[in-house]
Amino acid sequence: MTDLKSYLYTTNLDVKFPPLTLVDVPALVEACTDNWYNQTLCKVNDSVARLGILQGEYHWHKHDQDDELFFVLDGHLLIDLEEETIDLGAWQGYVVPKGITHRTRAPEKVIVLMVETADVVPTGDE
Repeated sequence: MTDLKSYLYTTNLDVKFPPLTLVDVPALVEACTDNWYNQTLCKVNDSVARLGILQGEYHWHKHDQDDELFFVLDGHLLIDLEEETIDLGAWQGYVVPKGITHRTRAPEKVIVLMVETADVVPTGDE
């Protein structure tokens, strides 16, 4: 398992908004001072919704057991795969299937909703 502390990303795996709580994304965006911020918003059954406020590059990685949805709320996100780059704008999404090596890049600040299983390690499987 990859150690989250070895990367320069702010990754919060705690559930910020429990059931029956308003999920306030604008407040999190306004308060964010990190270039690469990932916060688990809520848990729904065996999955989580995570907020990404991103600028820069993530490292190449893969998830052996988990698919991952990226859905852009605001801005522009690039998802590099081994053979192509997916270019997403606001209100567009893409599922990276389990086992596919990928990295995300944000030339400018982007706000992304990610959905994946609660057990996924965001930095990838070794």
